Amino acid sequence: MSGPGLTVEGVVEEQLPSALYVVNLDGGRRVTAHLAAGDGRNFVRLVVGDRVEVALAGNDRTRGRVVRKL
Repeated sequence: MSGPGLTVEGVVEEQLPSALYVVNLDGGRRVTAHLAAGDGRNFVRLVVGDRVEVALAGNDRTRGRVVRKL
């Protein structure tokens, strides 16, 4: 992901193969997101309905990464 990213909140709507998630953002938009690298953190499991914070890609606002579970 290049460029400055925008961070938004949303709800996990669907789990896809290859550790991807469809997140319904506050405001009605849907993005495809993956989990951010943990930097030594414990493994985080996401399920449908979890509220998350997503950093959107600078060049493609339909993709992002889940930076934390709320």
